Parts: sequence; structure tokens; C-alpha cells
Amino acid sequence: MTSRHLSSVPTIPAVPAALLYTIPEVMTLLRLSKTQIFEEIRRGRIQSVKVGRARRVPAQSLTAFVALLIEEAQEVA
Repeated sequence: MTSRHLSSVPTIPAVPAALLYTIPEVMTLLRLSKTQIFEEIRRGRIQSVKVGRARRVPAQSLTAFVALLIEEAQEVA
């Protein structure tokens, strides 16, 4: 790869400060619907944890999901 090609590869910014996000927060951060978020969780593409009765998504899972989306987009292109 040339340096020109490497500069066109987007970098993934760090997810904001929280370690765990609620589903509504994930919806806002990813700009996806609740249905889409739960579908990605069901498919295992977004990891989540239960804290009591509440479902939370770890920040690192959001970063990994965005990286997966970028990887998939590059495979298609």
C-alpha cells in the first residue's frame, strides 16, 4: 500500500467517556433504531451485558461494531 492509500483509510474515534451505555444512548450514538440495535445484539454483532434487569452495551463493543461495519464496507468495495 502506498502512503496515499493509507491516508484514505478512516480512523475510528474513541467512544465517549462512559464505559456502559443504555440502549437509548446507543441508538443516539450509532443513529440506529431500537429495532436495529436489538437485531445487531441478537446477531452477536453488538455485545451487551445485563446489569440487574437493565441491558447495557460496553463502549468497546460500540467501537468494535463500527470497525466491523468499516471492514465490511471495504470488502464490498
